[in-house]
Amino acid sequence: MTKRTVVKSKALVNKALGEDEQGEQRSSGRIVSSAHLVSEKVPELSEMEFGMILAWHAFSRWMMRCMASSGVSDMTPMDVLVLHHVTHRQTEKKLADICFVLNVEDTHVVSYSLKKLASMGLVQSVKRGKEVFFSATPSGLEACLRYRDVREDCLLPGFSGDADENARLGDLARMLRTLSGRYDQAARAASAL
Repeated sequence: MTKRTVVKSKALVNKALGEDEQGEQRSSGRIVSSAHLVSEKVPELSEMEFGMILAWHAFSRWMMRCMASSGVSDMTPMDVLVLHHVTHRQTEKKLADICFVLNVEDTHVVSYSLKKLASMGLVQSVKRGKEVFFSATPSGLEACLRYRDVREDCLLPGFSGDADENARLGDLARMLRTLSGRYDQAARAASAL
């Protein structure tokens, strides 16, 4: 790395941090975890990414604690997601379909969760030809319904439920789905470099 590259990189980091050339702090109002990634084109993207990091970890913690309060402990966030999706509409699902819906590239991660859930008596499988189909057991369905009760008691009181708030949540959900597509496309592009 040349001296010029280092100076240019330091200037970009200073700018991202909201500092001037001497390293004095300027008020940018942005809360980010990686100031060196802040782009001049879309500086809010880094702020949004930090928000997603915080939200993902809070959501993961919530899923595990909610499931534990529902009477099922020692579950990872992936285990909880897989159980809820397998229970969804109480229909049988193939491994590939579960991975596709949850946007999980590594099938072994979901396969491990399914085996763990089956050993806990929450999921069952049946083989038809070459395909294996998974469904929730009565115990798995009961665990999901208890999870719903805990969710209603602990999470939902923080929401008003009014039309305006519900519309904003819907807008946010659509934005997150759009962003997931952009990140997936960027991941494909990065893999091709």
